[in-house]
Amino acid sequence: MVKVLLISAFCLALNVLVLAEEEAVTAARLLIEKQILNKYLVENRDIVVNYNIFNVGQSPAIDVHITDNSFSSEHFDVMSGVLKVTIARLGPGSNITHTSVVRPKAGIWGRFNFTAGEVTYLVSEDSKDIQLGYTSEPGEGFIVSLKEFDRRFSPHVLDWAAFAIMTLPSLLFPFLLWYRSKSKYESIVSSKQANKKH
Repeated sequence: MVKVLLISAFCLALNVLVLAEEEAVTAARLLIEKQILNKYLVENRDIVVNYNIFNVGQSPAIDVHITDNSFSSEHFDVMSGVLKVTIARLGPGSNITHTSVVRPKAGIWGRFNFTAGEVTYLVSEDSKDIQLGYTSEPGEGFIVSLKEFDRRFSPHVLDWAAFAIMTLPSLLFPFLLWYRSKSKYESIVSSKQANKKH
């Protein structure tokens, strides 16, 4: 009798696990990648933030909310897009991309930690359970001051123009001496050749 009860309990537990696994397989499952697309992060210049959202589940994700609190209003201005995204429905096996552009305010530079955004969604159309998740985390970045960025990467047109003007006398004076000597020599040679013909 005890053996029968143990076998029955084991079969019941196994059925519950199989049903739970089947429900988990058919539910929506979102993978969200957060990327900073800029090579250089510079104060007072745009930073492009890209969110790639993938539904790898077999049900549509309903009422998807992505909130990114990494970019506080005291440090960043939102130039384009939004940092609180709502997607009504994301079908199974589909993906969507959202892009936002933020700009660090003047005087905001140094190390900055780009943390993960928070995601909430319903796992199926008939479900009332809210699934909570997070985006990937780009990690720490360094925002360079505009002055430092210009010092490293600007074309330095004024510097090159000043250099050209300063080197011009040292190049022009020897050229004029050579040209004068050449002209004098050519006139002597041409007069000698003219005298030989007569």
